[in-house]
Amino acid sequence: MGELVERVDEQDRVIGVVDRDEAIRHGWLHRVATTVCRDPRGRVLVHRRPEHVSRFPGHYDWLVGGGVEVGEAYEEAAARELAEELGVRVAVRLVFTFLCRGAISPYWLGVHEAVVAEPLRPDPAEIAWHGWVGEQELQEAFRRWVFVPDAVEVMRRCPGRRVPSAATPRSTPPQS
Repeated sequence: MGELVERVDEQDRVIGVVDRDEAIRHGWLHRVATTVCRDPRGRVLVHRRPEHVSRFPGHYDWLVGGGVEVGEAYEEAAARELAEELGVRVAVRLVFTFLCRGAISPYWLGVHEAVVAEPLRPDPAEIAWHGWVGEQELQEAFRRWVFVPDAVEVMRRCPGRRVPSAATPRSTPPQS
């Protein structure tokens, strides 16, 4: 068995425990927790996935997260994922949950926010590049880069945000 997660129903109620890969393969609902990270200046963290990963290699994302483990709350999973992927321990705040149909498989998604003031120590197995961008730069990034499809769905659902019209995607990060 790999990563164990709780299989949930259409109302996000636990109905069993399954292997996450099995849940994805069979299209069974499970839980995922993500976080939008901001720095103290209000900029948003954007990162690029490594080329060697199996899911969405080289795609950009503005969310950090992963599967909610058995017995874990969305907030606990979001905080754990920040520690694992960015090397930071910060408080997270749940903003909303929704049933995400997902590009690979459906799941319940908990979207969180966090302010990250400490230096990041990204896990290179998860994050190939990262940078802090302002709101206008974030909108421009969504027009120009190829983002993980579910990150685009979260952008559509976030209060006060909109997905900009797409332009020709490119894969190079902004120059610092």
